Amino acid sequence: MSDSILRDKSKDFAKGIVFLSRELKQNSVESALINQLLRCGTSVGANIHEAQYAQGTKDFISKLEIALKECNESEYWLELLFETNSLTEAEFKNFKAKCIELRRMLVSSVMTLKSK
Repeated sequence: MSDSILRDKSKDFAKGIVFLSRELKQNSVESALINQLLRCGTSVGANIHEAQYAQGTKDFISKLEIALKECNESEYWLELLFETNSLTEAEFKNFKAKCIELRRMLVSSVMTLKSK
């Protein structure tokens, strides 16, 4: 396990999105929707991971804020997939809970850093 709970959780989220995307492709869900979800769902963790090599506090905060935006976008695509009957309620609730958890962690981290 790494030294960052946020990095671990975002990577687990990204892996879940990858597996979900594969399943959705097999079910002939619109590829544009899948690709949008795949891009932003994996971008959350990528930006959090990239933040560890930020060039300063402002850059670090910027990376976390980008991750936050990608997390919010992921939630939008998940909602759209659920509302178009491409996701089960259980799948949707599971991924939405993960989005909410990541968002709370990101908001908390950003607010803490900005207050210093």
